[in-house]
Amino acid sequence: MSNTDPGLQGESPIVSGSPVSADSHVRLDAPSFAADPHRVYEDMRPHGPLVRVELSPGVPATLVIGYQVAVQILNDEVHFPADSRRWEENASPGCPLVPMLGYRPNALRTAGAEHDRYRRTIIAALQTVDLHKVHDAVARAAEALVNAFCGRGTADLRMDYAYPLTFRVLSELLGFPEDAAAAAYEGMAAMLEGVGAEEGQQRFVEALIGVVQQKQAAPGDDLTSELLKHPDGLDLMEMVNQAALLFSMGTEPTCNLILNALLLLMTDEQYGGGVLSGAVATRDAIDAVLFEDPPLANWCVSYPRQPQLIGDAWLPADQPVVISLAACNNDPVVGGDRGGNRSHLAWGAGPHACPAQSLALTIAAQGIDLLLDALPDIRAQAPVQQLDWRPGQFHRALATLPVQFPACPPMRLA
Repeated sequence: MSNTDPGLQGESPIVSGSPVSADSHVRLDAPSFAADPHRVYEDMRPHGPLVRVELSPGVPATLVIGYQVAVQILNDEVHFPADSRRWEENASPGCPLVPMLGYRPNALRTAGAEHDRYRRTIIAALQTVDLHKVHDAVARAAEALVNAFCGRGTADLRMDYAYPLTFRVLSELLGFPEDAAAAAYEGMAAMLEGVGAEEGQQRFVEALIGVVQQKQAAPGDDLTSELLKHPDGLDLMEMVNQAALLFSMGTEPTCNLILNALLLLMTDEQYGGGVLSGAVATRDAIDAVLFEDPPLANWCVSYPRQPQLIGDAWLPADQPVVISLAACNNDPVVGGDRGGNRSHLAWGAGPHACPAQSLALTIAAQGIDLLLDALPDIRAQAPVQQLDWRPGQFHRALATLPVQFPACPPMRLA
C-alpha cells in the first residue's frame, strides 16, 4: 500500500514530500501555542496548506492554514460535513474534546437537511432583534461597568468590562435569568478550555433546560421565546441546543473580539490615534483584528466521511479538519492592502457562516466606543509581549488586559 492510499483511514494526512513527521505534531492546547500562535503558523507554512496537529493528546486533526483551500472546504458541505457523530463514536473514553466537538442537534454540529432546519430557526429569531434595543442594552451595561472602576484609575478590561458587558447583553437578549446565565457561562468556559469539560457540559445543559422550560411556561420578548415560536416546532433538547449555541457564540467570542480590538487600539497608533481623532472608524479597527487575531482562531470543524484528496494530500475519514481562520487570513498568497477589506474568514464562509455578524459587531463596536469616549487616555499597563493568553485549541483570548487611566468620577453614558 502506497503512502498516498486513501484507505489509510484514521491516519494523519499524508502530503507528498512533506517533512512533517508523526512525532512533530503541534499541540494546539499547549501554552506555548497560545503564547505565540503566529510564529507556529509561519513555521508550518513551508509544509503546505494542510498540517497535521493534535488538538489534545491522542486527538489528531488536520489544520488548514491556506486561504484558498479553506474557502474550498468551507463551501463543500457534501465532502466536509460538520456532523461529528462518527468521530465521536471512535473517540477514546474521557476524551476532553467530546463536550466541545461532539454531536449536538444544533446548527453548528449538523449537516444537510438537519442543519438547514436548525439554521433557519436561528436566522428567524435573529431577524426579530431590534438593534436599537441592543444599543440601549450595551449602553446600560457599559455605564454601570465603567462607573464601577473609573474612580480607581486602573482596571482589568477582561473581568471588569468586556466579559460582564457581553454576558449581560446576551443574557438580556436571550431572556436568561442572572443565575442561569452565570451557570451556563461557567460550564461553557470549562468546555472551551477543556478543563472539567464533562462537568462543565452538565452545568451548561442543566442551566439552559431550566431557562427553556421557564420560557415555555411564560414566553417573553427575547430570542429564546422567538425560537419557541418557530413553526418547525423544536423539542426541548433542540431548543436547549439552539439557545446554547447563541449564548456560547455570542458571549465568549464577542468578549475576546472587544479585548483584542482594545489591545490593538491601545498599542498601535495607526488605529488608536485614528479612532480617537475620528479619522479611522472603530469598524476598521475591528476588521483589522478579525484579520490578524480573530477571537475564534481555529474553528469551523468538519469531519470527512471518506478520505478526501486536497491537492496532493489525503485527508482521513472521520478525523477533524479544523480551519485556522487566523492563519488563513494571514496567508501570504492573499496578501495586500487591508484598508476597507473584509475578505477575512473570521465569520466562516459557506453554509455554516455566522448568521449573527451584525449583532456581534454592534455589541463590540459600541462597547469599544463607549469605553474610549469615557476614558480617552486609557493605556495598557504592560507591553503586548508580556500579556498572557489563555490556553485553548480554538480561541485567541487574553487572560487579562490591565489598563490605567486618569481617575474620574462616575459619568452618564447610557
